Amino acid sequence: MDHRISEHVVLDCTPVGKEVEIIVDGQRIKAYEGEPILSALLAAGHRISRYTVKNKEPRGLYCGIGQCTDCAMTVDGQPNVRTCVTPVRDGMIIKTQHGLGKEV
Repeated sequence: MDHRISEHVVLDCTPVGKEVEIIVDGQRIKAYEGEPILSALLAAGHRISRYTVKNKEPRGLYCGIGQCTDCAMTVDGQPNVRTCVTPVRDGMIIKTQHGLGKEV
């Protein structure tokens, strides 16, 4: 199911680039080149970006402007990438981050 906002009274919802494919936790999802990774994830229904170090609590969208770390994920092997401000590129491999970026 696509949760992407297609019409909004104020916002321009026109996709920013060509349709591409990214892989998130082994699942292929469609995205638009140049849109923030987090936008593509939310549109695909993916809400959890990482789990905290101490209590292993889920985190996702919070500030949406790159100031917090709640949207941090491992992108193409690089942990702690803030997905709310990182643009999509075709073929990116994105993984939900556990703790400080160690995969489970």
